[in-house]
Amino acid sequence: MRKQLKKFAKFTALSSLLVLSACGGNQAAGDEDGKSSGGAVKADIGVISYISGPGAAYGEAITNGLKLAKEEINGKGEVEINLVVEDSAGKQDQALTAAQKLMNSENVTAIIGPTLSTEMNVVGPEADLNGVPIMGTSTTAEGIPQIGDYVFRNSLPEALAIPAAIDKAIEKYDAKKVAILYGNDDVFTKSGFDTMKKAAEEKGLEILTIETFQKGQSDYNAQLTKIKGLKPDLILASALYNEGAVIMDQARKMGIEVPFVGGNGFNSPEVINIAGDAADGLIVATPWYGEKEDDKVKEFVSKYEKEYGKKPDQFAAQAYDALYIMAEALKNAGEADRDALRDALAEVKGFNGILGEFSFDEEGDVVMDPTVLVIEGGAFKEFN
Repeated sequence: MRKQLKKFAKFTALSSLLVLSACGGNQAAGDEDGKSSGGAVKADIGVISYISGPGAAYGEAITNGLKLAKEEINGKGEVEINLVVEDSAGKQDQALTAAQKLMNSENVTAIIGPTLSTEMNVVGPEADLNGVPIMGTSTTAEGIPQIGDYVFRNSLPEALAIPAAIDKAIEKYDAKKVAILYGNDDVFTKSGFDTMKKAAEEKGLEILTIETFQKGQSDYNAQLTKIKGLKPDLILASALYNEGAVIMDQARKMGIEVPFVGGNGFNSPEVINIAGDAADGLIVATPWYGEKEDDKVKEFVSKYEKEYGKKPDQFAAQAYDALYIMAEALKNAGEADRDALRDALAEVKGFNGILGEFSFDEEGDVVMDPTVLVIEGGAFKEFN
């Protein structure tokens, strides 16, 4: 019934989209049945990525991973994908404008992105309403796939990652007291805070204080001075890497040596680039570990380094697997049709990618096991 209502809604919500829907055109460019002359399923996939602005490293990694996957997928001949990339600049209004542009294109079968959960919270409902499959590769806040039947993600949610990292830290350091620090002006970091607080309470940890900061803040002296005086065993920090790296740098300079536990936004090599040695002691849980003894992982890392001159991070890896998942669903759907692709995505189970074995649950959310990492000596290592 829900799916039927969505199909009805997409013919009544927006007049511009109604006209395009009534024309029935959502096949790939230049091909009426969405297949190339060679029999491959041919589709345009829209991409909304954070390419410009202070978080551009996220978008760069994501688009790099997608482009690498596209070349490999197209080379195999079963699916032919054309990426149509739009920049959101990390802003909700720009992400929504980009999404509407892509959805209004009769050739775009599905969308990958946007980068931030804040962006997906406005783009996801629009895509769902208009029956356009959309997959987040970095949107980890609570409630993203629950937006609707056409909304998926392959990024490990904070609800799985943060408790796994806290468990390992408690086991290693016999931690009993924590301080929590989070950005209170961002949906992603607020969601991470909610998960951290809930996990700390469930595990019987004493929360000594909860401190907040805002996006772009540069001075954390007041929060860190208070935390230092309370002597926590761990600091739980829900932050994006820009603020998180500065927080760790200032904390170490103040003599705060306890480990930090972060969420997905903290999990980037940029933390090491910005904070240097001060990043040591950051613990995160991730689906991606580039040093894993796995042939697929080694091949991906080698190709990525050769193409882009740097090691891939979690965001590149998740984007890479996301396009392979999309290609698998297109192949199974047999045509570049939005409804058929949505149904095929919902059936993805046991996909074996560079992140490990992956499935969607009944809501389009992630089913997989995270790996817990710690920064030691300026590098991410498995935390045992």
